[in-house]
Amino acid sequence: PKIDTDMGVRHPLRILVAEDNVVNQKLALRILQQMGYRADLASNGVEAVEIFRRTDPDVVTMDITMPHMDGIECVERIVAIKPNILILVISALADKATAVEAMEKGANGFLNKPFSDRQLNDALEELLGNA
Repeated sequence: PKIDTDMGVRHPLRILVAEDNVVNQKLALRILQQMGYRADLASNGVEAVEIFRRTDPDVVTMDITMPHMDGIECVERIVAIKPNILILVISALADKATAVEAMEKGANGFLNKPFSDRQLNDALEELLGNA
């Protein structure tokens, strides 16, 4: 199945990708670009909060394991700034407790790594549908 290449037109969003791994950064940015989005990028937790404050995105994709501040703490800080923000936690930690903790802190969805183009597409659609 293909991704929704018109999603960015139907749902114009500012997106922040918080991811420390360069390969995963490129993958997420490429998929989002194919969906019609241009996303901002943060490569560590502290940077994610700083960029969030400057750009006021509609959606954040958040890696859990990042340097300087982990994704769980980032979620908590970002939600304190903007309580209605949509946050999709993306992690290689398939641990259910991690997903539950992220949701308790304010995340709205969880996606396991590695993920396909279609899985990211579907996760964002679900996030928007539940908003």
